[in-house]
This record gives sequence, structure tokens and C-alpha cells, in this order.
Amino acid sequence: MRGKRFSIGLRAALAVFAVTLLVTSTWAATNWHEKVLFNFNGTDGYQPMYGLIFDAAGNLYGTAFGGGDPSCGDPNGCGTVFQLTPAPGGGWTETVLHSFKGYPTDGSYPYAGVIFDAAGNLYGTTDWGGTYGGGTVFELTPTAGGGWTEKVLHSFGNGADAAFPYAGLIFDAAGNLYGTTGGGGTYGVGTVFELSPAAGGGWTETVLHSFNGSDGHGPEAGLIFDAAGKLYGTTAWGGTGTDCLNTGCGTVFKLTPVAGGGWTETVLHSFSNTDGALPFAGLIFDAAGNLYGTTQQGGSYGFGTVFELTPTAGGGWTETVLFSFNGNWSGRDGGLPEAGLIFDAAGNLYGTTGAGGTYAYGTAFELTPTAGGGWTETVLHSFNNNGTDGESPLAGLIFDAAGNLYGTTGGGGTYGLGMVFELTPIYPCVPKCSHTVSSGGVDVLPSGWRDVLEHGGIERP
Repeated sequence: MRGKRFSIGLRAALAVFAVTLLVTSTWAATNWHEKVLFNFNGTDGYQPMYGLIFDAAGNLYGTAFGGGDPSCGDPNGCGTVFQLTPAPGGGWTETVLHSFKGYPTDGSYPYAGVIFDAAGNLYGTTDWGGTYGGGTVFELTPTAGGGWTEKVLHSFGNGADAAFPYAGLIFDAAGNLYGTTGGGGTYGVGTVFELSPAAGGGWTETVLHSFNGSDGHGPEAGLIFDAAGKLYGTTAWGGTGTDCLNTGCGTVFKLTPVAGGGWTETVLHSFSNTDGALPFAGLIFDAAGNLYGTTQQGGSYGFGTVFELTPTAGGGWTETVLFSFNGNWSGRDGGLPEAGLIFDAAGNLYGTTGAGGTYAYGTAFELTPTAGGGWTETVLHSFNNNGTDGESPLAGLIFDAAGNLYGTTGGGGTYGLGMVFELTPIYPCVPKCSHTVSSGGVDVLPSGWRDVLEHGGIERP
């Protein structure tokens, strides 16, 4: 199970959320301040492996890979879905919305996160468990009394069915769900599937594509749509690339719906280690239709890459490695990114690495395009696992409306079982700005943002 294989030991080695910054172009963050919002203790979950989502009220939602109710058959628990609610006086309150009960009735070990539908119901996947032991797709519905009711929409692992859905789900406009499985299918190495609501109230699964190895093997990331209804994703292994232990270094693929029914797969790129290897994360588009993603290994130094795929006039795609992580602990660079990327409104990319940084426990980073066409990396935070800070952020980041970043770590924190964190940009007080700390004037920073004065620093001249 990948969730246990690539968790805390890492240190040993579609959506673009557009945030409009409410400041002038003279403002630039000089640092980022980390705040731990919540520490998992086991009974409420442990090892959150995936990212978070907000609701309209500003509450955060996510999953923990393990922990929760031990009656599921695992004395450490089979995982939870949780909610974090900001408290009026500061701080956050956690509520466990559901503890998974395992095989054979409920799912086990949710690696991926959750998504909302328009009615406020949550949807997600579990790696294992369910009727056949191959994982589930579930729905959580809020009840009038304030609780949540879980319903298993589909159990994987029945014969040639898909199995082991590591990744999250997406909706189409008609309300159908789409995802990937790391195993199962015709060749046993993974699938892309669709779940459609049936007239009688259930859901019908359709396997859209079974990977065969040469076109990909073991997809561990979710999917995205383009405007034409085509699906895009990655496989962690497989493809025609070499130098990855004879299993292939992974692929980027596209699925195109066929007029008469069915879907056609096209491999857009096969990785060959020097340009990246093992793309565990999904993809994002920019406004021009280019794709961006990460590979967990490979690249110039073997510690992973950030890449771009650009469509060409002839119908193909050209890959460009934007950045190769060097894993240089003393140089503060990160290594082994497992999570995907997000853009800000200025076109900068943000993500996490599971290892590297000042303390070798992972980083949050930013990539900024330069005038000459390259990209410059800035480490926003190096996790240090010092008893309060986290370790090994395996999940991606999200923005809030004020430009703060939120994420999870798979380990570390007060109990060593992972935590939820916030990163707040710190802005300098530029000439002619007035700040209540120094002059009693109007604070020009939006609420929730910090500047050097609030951290005991010195104003820029």
C-alpha cells in the first residue's frame, strides 16, 4: 500500500485557485510565517496524506489515512474524515465527521481528500475495504441534527473491476464522478473509471480505460477536464521510458470521449528519469492550455522535478523541466515532491516536497517565472519536526481569499502523527505606508496578513 510505503520515511532519501492580492505591485512577501492549526493524536486520525478544501463558511475538510475507531479491525483505526472550524477567539476546533469501519461493510485508509457537490455533500475514496476489499467511493451527507451519514456508492475489487483508488474524485457538469485506481482492470495495473447516478438511486460504475503497462501503470493521482470534456492524468509507473527498474518511469495521458461511446487514450509523455520519474501527483492547466505537474524522483539530481507540457502545432506535446530539486539539505532546497501544484494570480507556482529543506523534513516552495524564461525557486518554509512543527508534507497546498496557504503533513507535530498548518505571507512596510504598530495610522494590509513590524523586524528603507 503506497500510503504506508511513502509516508514518514520520505526524509531518508482542476483547479487553479486565483487569488487577487489587494495590494500594489510594490508589495512582495519577504518571508512566510507558519502556524500549526491542529495536531492529530490518533483517536481523531493520523497521517493526513492529502490536501484540504474550504467550504463557503471558511471551514476546512480533509481525510486522515489512519486513526479513528479501532473497532474497524485495525487497533490503530482505519482512517477518518475531519472538519476544522475557526473558533471566534482564535484557534481551530476539529470534528471527526466519520471514522471508517473497514472490511467488509465500510472503507479503510482514505489516502485522497474529499470534494463537495452543490448540495453540500462530501465525496471521496478509500484505498481498501468495502464489500470486496478493493476500496470504495463514499458519500457523506449532513444531517439535520448536525452529524453526517455515510453511504458507500461503490465497492471495488469484484473480479475484473478496478481496485485500490488512491486518488480523489472530480465531477462533470452532469453529476457523474470520475477517478483512477492503482490496480485492477483488464491487465491488473489500474484504471480510469466513471460513476453515474442511476435512476433507482444507486450508482453505476464504468471502466473507461484499463492501463496495460506500456501506456501507464498504477495511476495514483486524480483527473482534470479541459474545456472540451477530455480527461488528463498521470500514471506513477509504466510508459516507454527507460531507467526505472524495468517498470517505466510514468506517463501523462489524455482520454478523449468518442462520439459513439467509449474513450480513446493518448499518451502525451513518457518519463525517462533524466526528465523526471514517478509522477504521483495530478496536473493543472494554465490559461494558455499548458499542463504542469511534479515527479517524485528523477531530474538532474534524482530528487524530483516540476515540469510543463506544451501542446505543439502537430498535435503532440513538448515537455520542459522547469525545476530539478537537488535535495541539498544545507542549501535548503527540497526533494521528493509527491503533491501537485497550484497557481496564484501572478502566475507563480506553489507546492510541497516530502523531504529536503533546512532540516530534511520537507518544504513548502514557490516557483516564480523569470524574465529570461526560466523559473526561480523560493523555499517558503522548511519543516523541522521539533515537537511542534510537522514532517513530510505529502499533500498539496490551497489558498484562502487573503492569500494564506494551508496544507497538511503526514508526520510530526505534537504527537508525531501529522498536523494541519497555515502559511501567512509577511510583507515589508514600504515607504509612505502607515501601520498601527508604528504610527497609529491605518493598516494597509488586508486582514490576516502579517508584515515585518508584527514580527519585530525593521521596515525596508
